[in-house]
Amino acid sequence: MQHKPLEGIRILELGGYISLPYGTSILCALGAEVVKLERPVHGEDFRRQANDTSPYFRQYNTGKRSVSVDLKSEAGVDFVKKLVPNFDVVLENMRPGKVVGLGLGPDACRALRSDVVYGSVTGFGASGPLADRPAYDTIGQAFGGLYSLFGDQGRPQLAGGISADLVTGLTCAMGVLAALVGRLRTGRSQHLETSIMEAVSTLTIDGITQAFELGQDPTRTSRHPQAQNFCVPTSSGEFLAIHLSSSQKFWASLCRAIGRVDLTEDERFATYAARVVNFSDLVPIVEARFAEHPNDYWQKLLTEEDVPFAPVLTMSGYLENEQVEHLNLIDREPDGLALVRPPWSFDGERPERTGRAPRVGADTREIALEVLSDDQVDDLLSRGVLYADEA
Repeated sequence: MQHKPLEGIRILELGGYISLPYGTSILCALGAEVVKLERPVHGEDFRRQANDTSPYFRQYNTGKRSVSVDLKSEAGVDFVKKLVPNFDVVLENMRPGKVVGLGLGPDACRALRSDVVYGSVTGFGASGPLADRPAYDTIGQAFGGLYSLFGDQGRPQLAGGISADLVTGLTCAMGVLAALVGRLRTGRSQHLETSIMEAVSTLTIDGITQAFELGQDPTRTSRHPQAQNFCVPTSSGEFLAIHLSSSQKFWASLCRAIGRVDLTEDERFATYAARVVNFSDLVPIVEARFAEHPNDYWQKLLTEEDVPFAPVLTMSGYLENEQVEHLNLIDREPDGLALVRPPWSFDGERPERTGRAPRVGADTREIALEVLSDDQVDDLLSRGVLYADEA
């Protein structure tokens, strides 16, 4: 049987979009039971009015259970309070103060279960001058410095994908795991807090260090001379990325691979320090050489010479790559959607993304019956406090 380290842990999720649901999807894949609270009928906004068919909702919510409840009603909040003692973890990513106003904040939940792990994910933190601002991924990337770090000087650009929301999900999951370990040792409740703004710092920490070293704000190309990296076109139209770092061994290996051993004796490039200073002269030399032959030719030579390199893959190219397949990183849905498994293996086995994304309210009745009678559930359903998809 596959080992899932979080089996037996129950998580109640009051969240939407990506920053929290991605974190709970990781915890779900690791074996936790995640129950997602959603508003009646339409569920959370990231379903995009497509219920359980939205590919984005499926990516971040497969394997979870859905309870549909009206949290604007006193009866709905009272119902959730009845659920809390049955859960190890309660997580939310509402605006600061909103969940407290509902009566479901950390103190209220701690009163219901003394050892509960409570987690809050916000845009800018729970306090401070920006706490009340709304935030999505773009806001996190801009405020956190990613657009300036990955853009050319004076020309910041939108990124081709999200980073801030995803790293916030990872940060949240890591915090939950740490809090659970802490609870195991102390038996005490923990209130975990993180935000998109804080989480992005885990991606910009090298840029922060660069700013100190350079004495100015770095941009997309600032690190290239230090990293000794290249992104070069081949004659077949494909690109290869190379990263030498400060290793003299890899510099010599590259020179042998491209048939330019003479560069190791060139005073402009002979040492790492010299290459940093003269990197702008080195780049066109390397690019011109790679443009002479096709991708397969260079991959063979670079591999033989043990040069750190990789093909520049597209998303589809990554999913089809033999190494990705070998590591069992992807679960395929019947329609072909690639569900990404957790980035860890345990005893050589990677947890699967089991189950499917729930329809809105698919598990309302079953979860409600843990704390209510049949008649009480029917009453709440009839009044619209609860909604169940009983198809």
